[in-house]
Amino acid sequence: MLKLQIQSDMKTAMKAGDKTRLGVIRLMLAAIKQREIDERIELDDAQVLAVLDKMVKQRRDSISQYSGAGREDLAEIERFEVEVIQSYLPRALTDEELTTLIDAAMTSTQASAMSDMSKVMGLLKPQIQGRADMGSVSARVKQRLGG
Repeated sequence: MLKLQIQSDMKTAMKAGDKTRLGVIRLMLAAIKQREIDERIELDDAQVLAVLDKMVKQRRDSISQYSGAGREDLAEIERFEVEVIQSYLPRALTDEELTTLIDAAMTSTQASAMSDMSKVMGLLKPQIQGRADMGSVSARVKQRLGG
């Protein structure tokens, strides 16, 4: 399980004295634990990926805010956190792979109008979680559906 890998890496970072990496790993485990407590469940790998994906998105938003405000020191910290979190996410999809998945989803749902957007996205989300930005995928699907 991914969660066990993260916990193992936390121990490794502690032994190595890598405090910056350790801090990020602890943030990840805290976010996972918080969701488990809130929902009273044990998260599986797909749900852990969703938590990590959300953390990356939050940090990307922070990077743009910090850069816009001229706080490159804080933006650099966020970039490091993104790098550590992304090391636990699956390899990102290429444009060609993403196009193929979108085509397949649109074909299988027989999507032809904007009203079919939720069907297509519902089918795509589990396949691309943590491997592509959902906002950009949504925009591509919307464009294909004529929206």
